[in-house]
Amino acid sequence: MSSNDDRIAQAECHFGVRLPEDYRHFLATDGSMTRFVPPAEDYLMINAVAELIEVNEAGDFQKRFPQSVVIGGDRSREMLTYDFRQEPPYLVLLDVSTQDWSSAIHQATSFSALLEQFPETGWKWDDSEHSPS
Repeated sequence: MSSNDDRIAQAECHFGVRLPEDYRHFLATDGSMTRFVPPAEDYLMINAVAELIEVNEAGDFQKRFPQSVVIGGDRSREMLTYDFRQEPPYLVLLDVSTQDWSSAIHQATSFSALLEQFPETGWKWDDSEHSPS
């Protein structure tokens, strides 16, 4: 088992969830990412697995958003977050000052889908096109 595999298992135990396979694979292979993505002209940051617990505890995200795991964001105020209130969990965007789930903006149904669509769509700022079931 690699060091990243150990950290993934530790994060899953800490949050009480099983991270989706495509995201687990990314963490085990690529580890993290911070880049400006053309033509969307948006920044996409995915935290390293070693940062997951610290990032989530820093903003009291677990208290404000039970069953959430922040995995990255836009390098500013927006946090890319797994919403584990349903299975499979999907990805939403939450502003750091948001107090509850009502302001969550759906981004993608999976990590793979996010990476595929992001160069064209960038961050979605309006949730009117998607209503989670």
